[in-house]
Amino acid sequence: MRSERPSKGKIIVFGILFWYPLAGVTYQFLHYLLGLRRLGYDAYYIEDSWRWIYNPRINDLSPDATENIQQIAPILEAYGFKDRWGFRDYLGGECYGMTEAQILQLYQEADAFLNVTGDQEIREEHLACRRRIYVESDPVASQIRIAQDDQKLIAHLSAHDTHFSFGENLGAPDCGVPVGGFQWLPTRQPVVLDLWDSNFTPGIAYNTIATWNNKGKDITYQGKTYYWRKARELEKFLDLPKARPLPFEMATNVSEEERENVRSLLQKHGWSQVDAVELSQDMKNYRAYIQESRGEFTVAKEQYTRLLSGWFSDRSACYLAAGRPVITQETGFSKFLPTGKGLFAFNNMEDILAALDAIESDYKGNCQAAREIASEYFAAEKVIGSLMERAGL
Repeated sequence: MRSERPSKGKIIVFGILFWYPLAGVTYQFLHYLLGLRRLGYDAYYIEDSWRWIYNPRINDLSPDATENIQQIAPILEAYGFKDRWGFRDYLGGECYGMTEAQILQLYQEADAFLNVTGDQEIREEHLACRRRIYVESDPVASQIRIAQDDQKLIAHLSAHDTHFSFGENLGAPDCGVPVGGFQWLPTRQPVVLDLWDSNFTPGIAYNTIATWNNKGKDITYQGKTYYWRKARELEKFLDLPKARPLPFEMATNVSEEERENVRSLLQKHGWSQVDAVELSQDMKNYRAYIQESRGEFTVAKEQYTRLLSGWFSDRSACYLAAGRPVITQETGFSKFLPTGKGLFAFNNMEDILAALDAIESDYKGNCQAAREIASEYFAAEKVIGSLMERAGL
């Protein structure tokens, strides 16, 4: 149910809900929309892009957004955003939800937009919005491209007046990411805690949800290549089930040509596997997978770890909110989040084993600590409230 009419002004959230209609992304943007509304803003969700959408049914890109609209629109409306969402196919000219006239009018009336993930291209009509806030969820590559004088990206970023990044360690002496050209303000993923309420009953397996092998996003800087592939890091720790007799599982998105080889590799090392795309097509199943886990064991992409960006996963934040301990690879985030109970940072196998032993020796205490970390550091009202205050909104 919607609360009393907000009084802090209209805020547009740009994003990729319809473009990539899987549960992890859906929750990511719901957290922003619900958090803004709870803070007293009149929040709208808009996608207004030229790009084709990703259709999970065919596991490929498509120019037809109909199926994605049918999947996501009822979710937005169920959470109280009826008449407050719009999808405009800029090339095809079709609009869903709000009409084109309503969307263009909203650009004139809105007090600000949050370009979350930065994937909304900025055109002349968007510049009518008085404040334009860039919220980067994947740091490192963009900062390197700026250092390499990528004029297209620089122009895109320059169309915004304030820039936030999940790279909380950007600009620190121990961070190897170049930060010239723009002022990057730290932020992190907001989480609406009551969406993740669960008990502390021990789950079956330590698991995670991930794409096995992203392609096309590795980047070279000053003669060194920095990789954007979780498989490179996961393969270093495949013997984990042999080192500790606990159940481990991966929900992975694997390409058709790699599927059998990856399944065989994981099974050989004692891991269970489920299909991440199938799991992520249903919000309830996705949430239950996290809530019913024993905890999360995951890795971070090398771009984050080698350069110590301070990035932290939005999915791991959901595990914490569900009261599930998280063991994740160090990216510099431990400078900003408490570790040692409920949340553990690792650099090597010894760190992982010590974390598992600590969790198993006091499982309920670690579950409670995980939830407390989520409440203190990721609660949507706190994270978004801080972002809006620093943006002058």
